[in-house]
Amino acid sequence: MAKTPELARNQRVTGAERAKLGSELLKRYQKGASIREICSETGYSIGRVRRLLVDAGVEFRGRGGTQGRSRKDGAGSS
Repeated sequence: MAKTPELARNQRVTGAERAKLGSELLKRYQKGASIREICSETGYSIGRVRRLLVDAGVEFRGRGGTQGRSRKDGAGSS
């Protein structure tokens, strides 16, 4: 994965740099990293990561991993 730039708390990122950063975060998210994991890796806030992902065209996964899937399939029910 490419190294993300260190950004100050209120530092703005615009234009091509913002698009490139959003694309990099989107790749990480699509490979299975959670938003919180991306925050830990980059030092960015949840709000910043979410905004960059939205701008990059993310389709968010549901919350909670695989917890609810077995109930929907009928697996595990008697």
